[in-house]
Amino acid sequence: MKLQESSENYLENILILQLRQGEVHSIDLANEMNFSKPSISRAVHLLADNGYLEIEDDGRLVLTDLGENTAAHVYQRHLTLQQFLLHLQVDAETAAQDACRMEHVISQETFDAIRNWLTECGIDHPQATPESIFAYNKRLIEAQREQPESESQV
Repeated sequence: MKLQESSENYLENILILQLRQGEVHSIDLANEMNFSKPSISRAVHLLADNGYLEIEDDGRLVLTDLGENTAAHVYQRHLTLQQFLLHLQVDAETAAQDACRMEHVISQETFDAIRNWLTECGIDHPQATPESIFAYNKRLIEAQREQPESESQV
């Protein structure tokens, strides 16, 4: 099943928090994204119901292999696309925002071509900050909440 952009953003944010602090709880995600606890709870339970993460008895959010692979895939796309845009001399804020949108829709063929080009040119992958990714993911999720959405979609 293809995940919605907002679900991919939640997974990416959980991964970033995991990398930054080790353990992640819903409250960490709510605080980082400045979302309500009920809103985070709904998203987290939907991801858990679909096998992307497990909610431990102590409240820790643990990405499953599927969730971790999905989050890492999205995060790597973000970093690579942001680096590509920065190399094209797009300003940093625009590059971060555009990479956040592009990471969800770019074909694998196009992504591979960009990644290979960056590698062949000897260009390092970008140093996007978790804060910039969180901030933009938050705005995207808020905008998507305003659109009608089926309950069964992840």
